[in-house]
Amino acid sequence: MKISHYFLLLFPFIISAQDYNIGHAALEFYDETRDRIIPTQVYYPSDQNGENVAISNSSFPIIVFGHGFLIGWETYSNFWLELVPKGYVLCFPTTEMSFSPNHEEFGQDLKFVANEMLELENEINSIFFNSIMPKTAIMGHSMGGGASFLSSINSASITTLINFAAAETSPSAISAALDVNIPTLIFAGEEDCVTPPISNQIPMYDATNSSCKTLVKIKNGGHCYFANDNFACDFGESSCSSGLNISRDEQQDVTFDFLNLWLDYTLYNNEYALIDFNDSLQTSSRINYQKSCESVNINEDLELHENTSPLIKMIDILGREQYEHQKGSLLFYIYDNGKVDKKFLP
Repeated sequence: MKISHYFLLLFPFIISAQDYNIGHAALEFYDETRDRIIPTQVYYPSDQNGENVAISNSSFPIIVFGHGFLIGWETYSNFWLELVPKGYVLCFPTTEMSFSPNHEEFGQDLKFVANEMLELENEINSIFFNSIMPKTAIMGHSMGGGASFLSSINSASITTLINFAAAETSPSAISAALDVNIPTLIFAGEEDCVTPPISNQIPMYDATNSSCKTLVKIKNGGHCYFANDNFACDFGESSCSSGLNISRDEQQDVTFDFLNLWLDYTLYNNEYALIDFNDSLQTSSRINYQKSCESVNINEDLELHENTSPLIKMIDILGREQYEHQKGSLLFYIYDNGKVDKKFLP
């Protein structure tokens, strides 16, 4: 059998990948316990662009995104334009937009929307009926980033926590991080003067009680460039910064390079994406990082027995023949009896 045939068998997900169009729906969720209405803007994969159009015929994970202080959900169009075509449902609760937001309530809103979206999988009259995967991410920027910690305390229904330039909140996001035990990815701009990493994201990272957590610090990155133009955010940053030696597009490009891989791993169970994520951390010249992860957790990478058939060759994930198995790499061992073993050398 040719290597290309092995490649097709091993990587069917590459062939099936597609870009979806973007549907939009404005929903309201009611939390009876708090007697609270949570208006939410939802963007989802569809076969056509439009309002309340049918969702594409598949199952998709949920991402709930918390906005920053006085920053409307429209500012984060870069996230839904990037992620929805790749097969994610993005939800933007629009509560706590006042000059005196309640951070604790906002954190509870994020969690509540995530749980309610999962329930719509079983609602026959919903656009999302039979289309929701039981995988969720809580994300947030600035105030919403801090609130994402408040929403993720000891939560069994949330798969991963991700935030961008997260701000300390009241109650404390740093203290809440002690009870966050899900895989966590924190982004920071090294030149962020609004929520400086030294007093915000770094203490959050240190406190997070996750067995797998990463802090990505974008060189020359700022606070507002994670999102699109917004007067309130840009004005606030201009009051403490004389300018950044990076463009908004450049900062977002770095962000999505890592974010896409992390989401692909945590929400779509693509373990090869985690390998690429870890490789990128080590090779990228655009970031600094901190990482603590107990294991890579590649399925089947530890064989219970040795294959006694002669080894024909070893290939990498691109189908290229390899002659030595280097540490930190995944290879496929092809044997004379037709068996293929997947082996990761830590």
